[in-house]
Amino acid sequence: MALPDWQILELGHPKLRKLAQPVTNIHSLESQELLDDLLTFVAQKQGMGIAAPQVGINQQIFIMCSHPNQRYPHAPLMEPTCVINPMILQSSEETEKGWEGCLSIPGMRALVPRSTSVSVRYMTRDGETIETTYDGFLARIFQHENDHLHGRLFIDRAESTLDLMTEKQWRQAILGEQ
Repeated sequence: MALPDWQILELGHPKLRKLAQPVTNIHSLESQELLDDLLTFVAQKQGMGIAAPQVGINQQIFIMCSHPNQRYPHAPLMEPTCVINPMILQSSEETEKGWEGCLSIPGMRALVPRSTSVSVRYMTRDGETIETTYDGFLARIFQHENDHLHGRLFIDRAESTLDLMTEKQWRQAILGEQ
């Protein structure tokens, strides 16, 4: 499948700060093609997820697709999951700081506090309502992508500018790369 002709919107683009609109017809050809394109796009970009607003589409859709890689060698493997009109029903009081990056903020990493567990509700591409709980790294991905639907970026959640690092520094300090 060909890569959609999209540009990832980067920090400073006003569309990244808009509140995304709910999807009203999941079964429409347009919605289904969008989901297919997002799945293809995130796979080819090798991301852990992508939200529709990151490619300029103002809809409450994101893809979660955790997989071990060089940056996150201990990430759990999951089937790419289409998340439509999500809602966080409950967040754990327990939080944990973890390193995050984003396709919309290339070259930057931040130590971001997130709830360690979230109970969520969303619709699948088939229109099925899912209620589940994500823990650990998957909870982090869900919260990160869901933030995009509310006009928030991971750096907004950093507690201090001291928790920000360039990708190059992060690779050296955290991954031990030269």
